[in-house]
Amino acid sequence: MSGSEEFAPGRAVVLRGGTVLSMDGAHRVLTGTDVLVAGKQIAAVGPALEVPEGTAEIDASGGIVMPGMIDTHRHMWQTAMRGYGADWTLTQYFVWYYLEHGKTFRPEDVHAGNLLAAVEALEAGVTTVVDWSHGLQTVEHADAAVDALESVPGRFVLAYGNIQQAPGDWTAAPEFRDFVRRRITGDDMLGFQLAFDVTGDPAFPEKPAFEVARELGVPVTTHAGVWGATNDEGIRLMYDHGFMTPETIYVHAATLSADSYHRIAATGGSVSVSTESEQSAGQGYPTTWAIRAHGIPVSLSMDTSVWWSGDLFSAMRTTLGADRAREHLEAHAKGETVTHCALRADQVVDWATRGGAHALGRDDLGTIEPGKKADLVLLKNDDSPVSFPILNPYGHVAFQAQRGDVHTVLVDGRVVKHDHKLLGVDLPAVRREVEATVAHLRSALGDEEWAKGMNPDVPATKILDNPYTYTDYRSAATHSR
Repeated sequence: MSGSEEFAPGRAVVLRGGTVLSMDGAHRVLTGTDVLVAGKQIAAVGPALEVPEGTAEIDASGGIVMPGMIDTHRHMWQTAMRGYGADWTLTQYFVWYYLEHGKTFRPEDVHAGNLLAAVEALEAGVTTVVDWSHGLQTVEHADAAVDALESVPGRFVLAYGNIQQAPGDWTAAPEFRDFVRRRITGDDMLGFQLAFDVTGDPAFPEKPAFEVARELGVPVTTHAGVWGATNDEGIRLMYDHGFMTPETIYVHAATLSADSYHRIAATGGSVSVSTESEQSAGQGYPTTWAIRAHGIPVSLSMDTSVWWSGDLFSAMRTTLGADRAREHLEAHAKGETVTHCALRADQVVDWATRGGAHALGRDDLGTIEPGKKADLVLLKNDDSPVSFPILNPYGHVAFQAQRGDVHTVLVDGRVVKHDHKLLGVDLPAVRREVEATVAHLRSALGDEEWAKGMNPDVPATKILDNPYTYTDYRSAATHSR
């Protein structure tokens, strides 16, 4: 996929006269400001910049320039099933993917989902995505996942997982080690994590996988505090064995106790909040209202397009709404009135940008400052009456803007979207690949089962304390507060 001649590789680019959200520590708003990109970095930020001869100019006046957004938890392999599970509960999701039909995905189906998700992310101004790839049944599936990511000019992190096997088994397999040696080469555009959950089984069957992560020097991302699946026992096991680190990302963390939040805060980890998911599927109430008191760093994510939108505008909007609703509810229960919002718009924009960079240990991302990586988004839509006036830029991003307002996107200094169009993306080819995957899944399941799968029955025997098959451990604690 190559850019247009206007934005040839190596040509400097300047975004002129925009309202720049620097996302630095002071959350400065710079009006009438230029951003100069040279090579892969931001070269200068300021008004009326002098630029090298031949620099490509983009008119950002009337628009907002912000850092590229960062999604720290997206099951990209499922994207070919966009909207299929719109009415699912979390239990139905577990039954469909974990216990019944997840095994029907071939490597080419993982490729199709990843390809569609990667293109969709860029189109929506999400320049970095953690691919929480727990459908990697074989290394052939993993190779297909990486092939798709590397074919799209975005920044990605492969979080390698396999819900069909015990973490201690797939991380010990020689073919997994060979995959890491072959495909994880330190490329700046492709990071690497291990993705698995901790059931709370006192035998701690996940311990060997943590040891592999430590040996490889890579972070672990884990669904923690998920009603009916994971809870405080898993956090205690991680803590007691020394596996809670500043690099650990705890996804959802919605049903944990204060004790677990203290452990996360004390060890420096961060929480990836998927508000649309948590408030719809049932992991627990979106947790920002609780973890803000503990000073735990937050990033945002959208989880899976099987249910929800694939952009972070929705994530910011729903996070503000859920947090504020809980704040009002807690106050009303005590006969009090909230007079000032504790969570403000600039904070959720921070979580969607700099918060994701912090979670990934990427201090070169997430802000607009000279020397930082040139991952940038211009929000500008002259054809929309919602594009003006811009009075509170952070409020505009969080409550007014949407993916259709993403005018220009740069990743690593490369213009990958301009004038509302992706550059060099063969969308019909992506569509054909996705249609082939949908046809395969429908054929494998049969038309009746495919239709039923949109609202599947859940036998009582499958309402589990956890959806994993590698342990018989069950705990009532996953169903208690």
